[in-house]
Amino acid sequence: MLQNYIYWDVNPEIVNVFGISIRYYGLLFVGGLILCCYVLQKIFIKEQIPIENLDKLTIYGIVGILAGARLGHCLFYEPELFLTNPVEVFLPIQKSIGGYKFTGYQGLASHGGAIGLIIAIIVYTIKTKENIRRTFDLIAIVAPLGACFIRLANLMNSEIIGMPTNKSWGFVFAQVDLQPRHPAQLYEAIAYLLIFGLLYFLFRFKHLRIGNGLFFGLSLFLIFTARFFIEFVKERQVEFEESMKFDMGQLLSLPFILTGIVFIFYGFYILERKA
Repeated sequence: MLQNYIYWDVNPEIVNVFGISIRYYGLLFVGGLILCCYVLQKIFIKEQIPIENLDKLTIYGIVGILAGARLGHCLFYEPELFLTNPVEVFLPIQKSIGGYKFTGYQGLASHGGAIGLIIAIIVYTIKTKENIRRTFDLIAIVAPLGACFIRLANLMNSEIIGMPTNKSWGFVFAQVDLQPRHPAQLYEAIAYLLIFGLLYFLFRFKHLRIGNGLFFGLSLFLIFTARFFIEFVKERQVEFEESMKFDMGQLLSLPFILTGIVFIFYGFYILERKA
């Protein structure tokens, strides 16, 4: 019966060199950031923004995403870590027999990463005197592309799996069980790639100006609306979610969706005033 489904048994580790694990997750995470920077470079040139600011924005953004994603995961899903193993919250290590071992960060929350990125953008604009709405719009165009790569990384890790399904495209995540499941990571990756395509098309070919918050609003609304609905076919990530009607990912998506709606209306209002 399993031959009717997609059998998925990928080793997350590509190679181990002197005890350092090279994994698909890390490569896809870095690859996504590089591709986002490449697209941003083109946008900076088109918008005549000093290209040296891209390096600063990249550094602020990476720090904000990683710090926010890690702290968000521990705060939203494993708050006990702050008291029991605070070192694991901030460093990519875990306790093992005889001490600690390098494992990479085992748990990153996309909502926390989004908050961290927003804070990083605010700090960047204060330091560089760049227009904050324009910077939000810049990042909003490429953010779905980065999110797509992260979900592909989750797929390679066989994590954030979907609920059981009898659909022909169901994945059997062999490292989890032999139950055909929705490839929820792939659903999100495809959704985010389509959102990036739409935003880039509006910017590149419809010549919508950045700087009024419209792209930021569209990006927030589309990304987190997609996340909200795809959560319905995901397995709950932590035990306390089992008693909840909406899981933590859905509840955390609502403020982003509402914020996106506000910026969309604001962006259209600015466009109409300039028309």
